[in-house]
This record gives sequence, C-alpha cells and structure tokens, in this order.
Amino acid sequence: MSDHKQATSRAGADPEQQRAVSPAVDVFEDAAGITLLADMPGVPREQLELNIEGDALLIEGGVQQPTPEGLEAVYAEVRVPRYRRSFTLSRELDATRIDASLKDGVLTVRIPKQAHAQPRRIAVKAA
Repeated sequence: MSDHKQATSRAGADPEQQRAVSPAVDVFEDAAGITLLADMPGVPREQLELNIEGDALLIEGGVQQPTPEGLEAVYAEVRVPRYRRSFTLSRELDATRIDASLKDGVLTVRIPKQAHAQPRRIAVKAA
C-alpha cells in the first residue's frame, strides 16, 4: 500500500478543494490485514466519504464550522479544512471487505488480506 497525497492547489479548482489537508494516518499490519487510523477532528460521520476507485482508497471529510443560530459570518479568519488522502492498495488486500468506523475524531479503517494472502496453519497427520 502506498500513500498518495493530493495536490492542495490546482488552477480552476473550487476554493473548498484548495484548502484540502492531509490527515495524519498511522498504518498497522498484522497477519490478517491492515488497519489505518486517520485523525480527522471535527468531521461528522455525515461529512465523511470513503471510496474505492480501481486500486485506490480515497478518504475525504469536511469539518462543520458551528455558527450560532440566526447569525451569519461577515468576516472570518478561521479556515475550515477539508481532509483528503489517497492510498494505493496492494493486490493482497480485499477491498470488498473494508470496514470503517469513526469515533472521537479518529477514523479506523480495517482492510483484510485476501484469503490466499493470509498465513494458514497446515495440520500434519500421522501416517
């Protein structure tokens, strides 16, 4: 699996896409697959998207800026980030069985290995 950081400024891109931020991600591997832990503070589950395109996993999420009811910002210095990160998945991983959860601003993504790529114990019989 390799990491592809998205370019944060492109000519003609809308302003929201220009403010894309790469979330910090920890990657752990065990015999059965990999686990990604991505820090995405302020991103509600409704604003989080995980997509598989070919062999790429794309993680995107937008932070919701709380605005007091009945008020509208006329000037704001706070920039609300949009998180975006892309990973190329190994063929050993089973993209059809990805499991994801979001808790306390941390996105946990579990990607199991294909059955043929997982180690297995072979029983030896007495002859």
